Amino acid sequence: MAQSNEYIVIKAKEDGVNVIGLTRGSDTRFHHSEKLDKDEIMIAQFTEHTSAIKIRGKVKVQTAHGEMSSED
Repeated sequence: MAQSNEYIVIKAKEDGVNVIGLTRGSDTRFHHSEKLDKDEIMIAQFTEHTSAIKIRGKVKVQTAHGEMSSED
């Protein structure tokens, strides 16, 4: 599968936000994680290895499909 050109922007609204990349394939596994502190921004891209991104904590997420925030 080819790499996607789609990016998401994640802005932490609190310290200690976890961003976890999940693999593609028959077994979905964690393959990468980052910890963000308040007001830090991460730009992530779906790739041939990353099929999903799991986020724990209060964030604002912006995608080509719109913007959303976790519950306060």
